Amino acid sequence: MFTGIVEELGEVIAKEELADAARLVIRGPVVTSDAHHGDSIAVNGVCLTVVDVLPDGAFSADVMGETLDRSSLGGVRVGSRVNLERAAAVNSRLGGHIVQGHVDGTGHVISRTGSEHWEVVRIALPTALSRYVVEKGSITVDGVSLTVSALGHDWFEVSLIPTTCELTTLGQAEVGAHVNLEVDVIAKYVERLMSQSGE
Repeated sequence: MFTGIVEELGEVIAKEELADAARLVIRGPVVTSDAHHGDSIAVNGVCLTVVDVLPDGAFSADVMGETLDRSSLGGVRVGSRVNLERAAAVNSRLGGHIVQGHVDGTGHVISRTGSEHWEVVRIALPTALSRYVVEKGSITVDGVSLTVSALGHDWFEVSLIPTTCELTTLGQAEVGAHVNLEVDVIAKYVERLMSQSGE
């Protein structure tokens, strides 16, 4: 489990394309400072398992074909910046919201509107996910826990403070950029329970 509070901006330093998977090597000295084989690290909101901890603050992780198809990780390349977060410790503060690292779909940046103290970013929302998103609710975008500030039938908006723009990839995500989306898991459980209540 994660909180959606990005710990550092990492960098993809190697990518090995396999038949139905890929192996990424990512530099992230903060998240690897106490990492071990088998630990979980969220990379742009995707929960990946550490295969090896390497010198110079890097780690390797395998990404299966389904994850490459369902997330934006298939498009990362050497030099790509990525948001990194270690799994939450049981005794840590939940600064964002409950994030599983299981991407529900991808969207893309529709527009960015700047202001003196924040920036409003509108993101396309797959219609299959729209029922799980509510205004003032939480959503995870590339692993960043954000509050929905406005909502349409196929889009939502988030307001980014300068710290978020500076410390995550969202600050540089241009119009058209693809982003990973994870909706609030509680909404999915409620829907599932309600759909079975009449059985």
